[in-house]
Amino acid sequence: METIHYISSDVFTIEKLNEILVQNQKIQLSEEARANIVNCRDYLDRKMETQQEPIYGINTGFGSLYSVKINNEDLTKLQENLMKSHACGTGELVPEEIVKIMLLLKVKSLSYGNSGVQLETVERLIDFYNNDILPVVYNQGSLGASGDLAPLAHLTLPLIGEGEVFHNGFRQPAKKVLEKYGWESIKLKSKEGLALLNGTQFMGAYGCYILIKSQRLSYLADLIGAVSLEAFDGRIEPFNALIHYVRPHKGQIETAQFFTDILEGSELISRYKKHVQDPYSFRCIPQVHGASKDTIDYVSKVFKTEINSVTDNPNIFHNEDIIVSGGNFHGQPLALALDFLGIALAELGNISERRTYQLISGLRDLPPFLVSDPGLNSGFMIPQYTAASIVSQNKQLATPASVDSIVSSNGQEDHVSMGSNGATKALRIVDNLERILAIELMNAAQALEFRRPAKSSDFIESFVKLYREEVSFVDVDRILHYDIEKSIAFLGSFQIEQDS
Repeated sequence: METIHYISSDVFTIEKLNEILVQNQKIQLSEEARANIVNCRDYLDRKMETQQEPIYGINTGFGSLYSVKINNEDLTKLQENLMKSHACGTGELVPEEIVKIMLLLKVKSLSYGNSGVQLETVERLIDFYNNDILPVVYNQGSLGASGDLAPLAHLTLPLIGEGEVFHNGFRQPAKKVLEKYGWESIKLKSKEGLALLNGTQFMGAYGCYILIKSQRLSYLADLIGAVSLEAFDGRIEPFNALIHYVRPHKGQIETAQFFTDILEGSELISRYKKHVQDPYSFRCIPQVHGASKDTIDYVSKVFKTEINSVTDNPNIFHNEDIIVSGGNFHGQPLALALDFLGIALAELGNISERRTYQLISGLRDLPPFLVSDPGLNSGFMIPQYTAASIVSQNKQLATPASVDSIVSSNGQEDHVSMGSNGATKALRIVDNLERILAIELMNAAQALEFRRPAKSSDFIESFVKLYREEVSFVDVDRILHYDIEKSIAFLGSFQIEQDS
């Protein structure tokens, strides 16, 4: 098992990111990356000695103050003022796992040598990452253009001994942690503050985290859907490959094949059925789950491109002797993708709740609300309410953020992506989806017991057996909140071989 990941120009994937996180690998700069950073900074230092004309963000003000030229002796102060003035985040704290990804992605973006930062600045960010010194970052304040300015300001304030960090389980002033490690604050040079604040690493980190969880929940949605299908005495015919090859969407084909494979050998699926068709929430699982799979694949490609990109401004091309002011910080590609992903995840929850509803409805020889003595016992009546409430919230959260834009910076920044709002909404959606699927599993496992002694496939039976070690069969009414929480925890800990 590797213990160090070297940041280089090699293509970085979300799968590799997940591996680094799961294995708790440290990160270091490759020799190539170190050379890129040093060469770019040396070029910029030489340029500043001879350049008389203003260069945006290097010796000028920012945003609509771009026309204000700054004296060379004030350039360090300019960069520090930028970081302090832009640290305007508020709201909830960004989860520590996402902050750690932000640090890694910021290092990756700076490593290409188009940003003009000092080597020691990047190495200090690596020190933060490797020592789990995680800056306190807030989830509100970014417009998703000009970079994620406010959250990235909070992320990088500790470089200059400002702001707060989480370290060793405590929230504390960054300056205190720097002193503990014997580190001096970084003295920023020209362009550095802007390089640190410009970028899409807030949106990028959220997106990567959500995608990792989405891929897992997509698999679990199929697996839990298969348990529900068996519990509902559903039919296998809608998963026949012939149907899907005449409408060959990739995700649809994969979903149908998964159900065919995982239900092989099932006594329940192969027995005679009185009904000739199942409701759409069962019959159309390949089409609905498959469409969400295809969305996850598309969004993964967008984020793979983004995390292998330079997203600050201006960009420095020292080999070509040119500094170009552009807009790579604009989060529109991510904003659209995050909204699309949120919709796709909301739909996985939407169809899951419909299966739960069918299971408790007293159909196909199942007792109403999946309890032996309905009336005296309410059984699984109210978990469906809970799922319905969460599904409704997800529908509201799935309203696109990217269709909005508000003019900022005195009209200079007159179109923004709002991708940061899309990112935080998508995180809530994916967390909600996990809860909805947990409730479906509760219902499906309960309903399956009423099909005994008939059995499902070996895989389904082993999955349900593992679940039953955490959540027992409900004979009479009890407080189901605890069962829901245990079900969520079970999904979070369930080992999926496909993760690799």
